[in-house]
Amino acid sequence: MSSNESFLTKLERKWGRYAIPNLTSYMCILYAIGFILIMIGQNTMYSFLCLDMNAVMHGQVWRLFTFLLIPPDTSFLVIITIIFYWSIGTSLEHTWGTFYYNVYIIGGIIFTWIGTLLGWLIMYIATGSPQMILGTNYYILMSMFLAFAMLYPDHQILFMFILPLKVKWLAYFYYALMAYQVYEYATVAIHGNLWAWGYVVSIVVSLLNFFLFYHSTRRRTKPSRKQMKRKREFMNKAKKVTPAGITRHKCAVCGATEESNPELEFRFCSRCKGNYEYCQNHIFSHQHIQ
Repeated sequence: MSSNESFLTKLERKWGRYAIPNLTSYMCILYAIGFILIMIGQNTMYSFLCLDMNAVMHGQVWRLFTFLLIPPDTSFLVIITIIFYWSIGTSLEHTWGTFYYNVYIIGGIIFTWIGTLLGWLIMYIATGSPQMILGTNYYILMSMFLAFAMLYPDHQILFMFILPLKVKWLAYFYYALMAYQVYEYATVAIHGNLWAWGYVVSIVVSLLNFFLFYHSTRRRTKPSRKQMKRKREFMNKAKKVTPAGITRHKCAVCGATEESNPELEFRFCSRCKGNYEYCQNHIFSHQHIQ
């Protein structure tokens, strides 16, 4: 996937200045507006905002964008849910950079369009009449969470506000849930109900954005050869004499060490002047020391 990474890097050089900083904040504002509209209009407003390709084909093109107003939750927990996704999106932007994060979200929107359209077409061909398949931003938010879990698998959240749980386990649960959904629809389709393939294609295509970015961005989080060389030199010096009570790794931002946080990885920053080391939570979000 190095060619993809190179392509994105070229795009960033050419179009990076047009990237929208703090994009997640604007997304959360849209969710808040959508939540208010849905509370006022109930089910009628919800169906009016959804991405219904059959309606789009009949001139309701605003649905290509209004589905972005649908909040991740329509219950009393909506504020907590929005804050949760805001923190995830902000972390992704700090890790990947503003341009990469913009491309990821826009890619999620485009794949949602494609997935919903292909699903609608398959169901139309299978049944001989237009069928309703509603698209929301569910898989955009899901791809955000999966990307966060990929980058910070050991980050802990309070599940049900009580149980501390690492996000990687929650990600595994979502993988299993989506696999089960695909399996259920595929089973229905295999037994003669070909319209069910529409849902299978819609789910798979909507999540392609995450799988494509998995390879093109995970390299972005790995240390460079220069960083590895500096780390080896530092480790060789540290091995000669390491007095008791003195740690070999210490984050220049939060002060975490390999003793206080053995689960963390530590890396040197090649853009900082001097041997400044950072933990995995701050290697991409710190201010460079010049």
